Amino acid sequence: MPVINRIADYTDEMQTWRRHLHENPELMFECHNTAAFIAQKLRDFGVDTLHEGIAKTGLVGIIKGRGEGPTIGLRADMDALPILEQTGLDYASKIPGKMHACGHDGHVTMLLGAAKYLAETRNFAGSVALIFQPAEEEGGGGLVMVEEGIMERFNISSIYGIHNAPGHELGGFYTMPGPIMASVDTAWVTVLGLGGHGAMPHECVDPVVALVAMVQSIQTILSRNVYAMDEAVISVTQIHAGTASNIIPQEARFCATIRSFTPEVRALLKSRFYAIVEGHAASFGVTAAIDYDWGYPPTVNTRANTEFAAMVARDIVGEAKVDAEHGREMGSEDFSYMLEKCPGSYLFLGIGEGAGLHHDAYNFNDEVSPIGASFFARLVEKAQPTLQNSAKG
Repeated sequence: MPVINRIADYTDEMQTWRRHLHENPELMFECHNTAAFIAQKLRDFGVDTLHEGIAKTGLVGIIKGRGEGPTIGLRADMDALPILEQTGLDYASKIPGKMHACGHDGHVTMLLGAAKYLAETRNFAGSVALIFQPAEEEGGGGLVMVEEGIMERFNISSIYGIHNAPGHELGGFYTMPGPIMASVDTAWVTVLGLGGHGAMPHECVDPVVALVAMVQSIQTILSRNVYAMDEAVISVTQIHAGTASNIIPQEARFCATIRSFTPEVRALLKSRFYAIVEGHAASFGVTAAIDYDWGYPPTVNTRANTEFAAMVARDIVGEAKVDAEHGREMGSEDFSYMLEKCPGSYLFLGIGEGAGLHHDAYNFNDEVSPIGASFFARLVEKAQPTLQNSAKG
């Protein structure tokens, strides 16, 4: 069963929606105009109820099917990134320094396409909750929506999400059961010494030398403390120190991103990070203040839901274009908080060749919008069939 014909009819309309969103990106929780655009579309489609102002600018639309049944959640993130767009498109961002460089404009469009179809046909039992979430890129909007009670408020029993994947086959789905994306923690370390003249280091306590030793030793955590079969990453991504060639600074700082897939490895990484930084601080006679932010948890797919989602994807694009045991990604997602609350699955959808995510030349491929919308719609119909359809099956 390929792309749903009725959704294929929306192709031009979905492209218009997506390009409007692309022209008007908004960051983090400040997705006011984006949310207003989505809300108006959902009202036009005839959703049964619309709940706005969740996590400040998030919203949930409810469509009721035919007869009693559970509520299935479908989620799309809607925030952009603080990037100056360099695509040269005629529908490029109108807001300098803000850009949909991760395809959230496409994610919203796919879910809106599914919403329009489901509101027209209602060929399912129970209800569907259409979740439009702010602040995925930074701010943890998924966690805020969960903390504000969307799972309990709307009685969501399972939940699904899609992320586009540039560089992967157009229309190809990939996923896997269990942890599919890593946790992400961020550590800032401020090293304080005693500054002075660069020609007289014996009168100083050099924070730069201590920082360099810390950064080098931190890399041994992966090679000497983490079991070789447990994937993990520690990358030092920023170093800040000094103002002139002849001054030993008073202070030096560095930042690291720390990623893993299990609670045990995650705790080990933090413990060893602290031990190495504090140990080097003592040995060099400096002080070190660590600000360790416990960030998004791993994104963990439920096996049964993932197998089901892969089956639905095969119905849309065929067996050859679905990889249900693809492997893990070291990226992270705050959809993880929703999966901690109820079973579900997260999938990637290939958009063909092009610039990668978070790149200033990235652009979502409108050709995949009907595919993603059809996947969402068929997922609901197959997960929650009406009694009539169950009898046919």
